[in-house]
Amino acid sequence: MSELIVIGYDDQQTATSAYNEVIGLQKDFVVQLTGLALVQVDSAGKTHVETPTKIVGVSAASGALWGMIIGLLFLVPFVGLALGGAMGALMGKLGKSGVNDEFRSQVKSLLKPGGAAVVVMASKITEDKFADAMSKYGGTLLKTSLSESDEKELAHELSEGAGA
Repeated sequence: MSELIVIGYDDQQTATSAYNEVIGLQKDFVVQLTGLALVQVDSAGKTHVETPTKIVGVSAASGALWGMIIGLLFLVPFVGLALGGAMGALMGKLGKSGVNDEFRSQVKSLLKPGGAAVVVMASKITEDKFADAMSKYGGTLLKTSLSESDEKELAHELSEGAGA
């Protein structure tokens, strides 16, 4: 099971500090990341997504799933994924998991022009240590889970879609 955590901030500087903290928490084995992103909204309302160049231990299928989740949450293009009927099926399956319309709506309401969010997908997390480390940044927290079966099914669908 993976945890999907979105922490919204009113300013981009605080979000950047929190993002860097999460990277440090991975190095300290407090969190095992399968995805991490800093999502910023500029004054014109345009969304910008920054991700670490590499997250240790993330497979290609996990990376593709992460890209799809970011695209679904923030309406950014799916990098490296073919669009079409397969994508529609994947979106439907993802919508039946923890990343449903209600969760997406809550995420959207977090982000205002000038604001930002840190998006964390973790396969393992020491929740008390993570919460203690992140509490100094404040923010609004949203959290959902993807079951192991949802992840496997989505990863399988992604790997088949990539081969088509």
